[in-house]
Amino acid sequence: MYLDLDGQGARYAQLIRALKGAILDGRIAAGARLPASRSLARELDLSRNTVLAAYEQLQAEGFLLGRVGSGSFVANVGSAAPPRRASNVLIAPLSAFARRALTHTDGRRIPGRQHLDLRYNLQYGLPLVNPLLASVWRREVSRAAEHAEFDYPDAQGLPALREQICDYLSRRRGVPTAAEDVLIVSGTQQAFSLAARVLLEPGDAVVLEDPHYRGARQAFTTHGAHARGCRVDADGLVPAALPASARLAVVTPSHQFPTGALLPLARRVELLDWAAAQRAWLIEDDYDGEFRYGGRPLAALKSLDRDGRVIYIGSFSKALFPALRLGYMVLPAALRDAFVAAKWLEDRGNNSLEQAALAHLMSSGGFERHLRRAALALRARRAAMLNGLAKHAGDTVEVVDSNAGMHLTAWLTRANHGDCERLVAHARERGLGLYTVAPYCMKPPARPGLVLGYASLPPADIEAAMKLFGKCLQEIGLR
Repeated sequence: MYLDLDGQGARYAQLIRALKGAILDGRIAAGARLPASRSLARELDLSRNTVLAAYEQLQAEGFLLGRVGSGSFVANVGSAAPPRRASNVLIAPLSAFARRALTHTDGRRIPGRQHLDLRYNLQYGLPLVNPLLASVWRREVSRAAEHAEFDYPDAQGLPALREQICDYLSRRRGVPTAAEDVLIVSGTQQAFSLAARVLLEPGDAVVLEDPHYRGARQAFTTHGAHARGCRVDADGLVPAALPASARLAVVTPSHQFPTGALLPLARRVELLDWAAAQRAWLIEDDYDGEFRYGGRPLAALKSLDRDGRVIYIGSFSKALFPALRLGYMVLPAALRDAFVAAKWLEDRGNNSLEQAALAHLMSSGGFERHLRRAALALRARRAAMLNGLAKHAGDTVEVVDSNAGMHLTAWLTRANHGDCERLVAHARERGLGLYTVAPYCMKPPARPGLVLGYASLPPADIEAAMKLFGKCLQEIGLR
């Protein structure tokens, strides 16, 4: 028990004042059992007789109740002064970074996760639930724990995991790289945060596709960068619309988020030429490159990079589960030391136990077996959504089918932006979670649209959700 004796007068009197203050302030609640006299005497370096004298005086004054064979208990005497609570009034101004962080997020809750109680929630980013993966992962973590090292991890990442990532990227994404160029990070969001710190000064321009992933915009603008949008069409980013100057551009060439466009080879070359001419860096966010359901994808933009301009980012949030908080960056050699230093300063490196578990999962073939199973499940869910939209929404929506990923984008053909917001609100009342394209845009989109995630629901639920979607369209007069 913590008691602060004030040093004034006899020791038993100091103890009485300290106990009274704790009881009246509510730090020791009514009914609480006080430590035995011997125990408290040892803790406070007092004689047992001193503690006994204090307990007897407090019993006489009605602050304590003595129960034979049970000890001393705090009486219900009320509180002369309620316990102090921390004030939410600032006593000093926040930093500019903190003010921007509060501006671009709400500071506490996760954006988009406030409607998890809906019967059918089509929120993008919710994970594919796979009970078999949970069992496999527990086994891998237990195995890794048997060989765990208890020192600080390598800030750059476990060498075994970096080597497995190199092998995977070479085979699956056409990205030849070496383990020394890979940095393990806590997901895509930390990768953006590190890039902002290492590559940008406050006020520097960063180019984002419009529309784009909001987390990137939040990371860079909170750092103080000036975000500039670049137009996207049916083929992805339009290189001719790139600004005359910028320090950095963030692109999703293999599956534009959220429209789903695939950037053609000619535009990839134009983008690399722009970066070389501007002496700018390119961040390639390959957020869901593991999941394609038709057609032969182009190799990653990083595979075309000859000037060391492209920083490739991958994550295990979609491939495995977001709670893992593991991702990676493939860095140009010129940037490697600076990024590793920034990572070390930020968190000293990721959890080595989970890195070891993931490295073994990859080396044993378990990771790619899981990807094959996940792709089959996602293919079925995607088909259920496409069929449901065709059956229950008809020509009221125009669906962008990109043959990849974990979501679809559906543009409303007979609605304005106000109608779209009414649809979202009405659907939510009916237990269906719909989400608009608008928050992903810097400029209002030319037409209203919805980003429909299908990973978290089984096909039967998706079919039911699409039927309910069609009813909602009818009920607000859009069909």
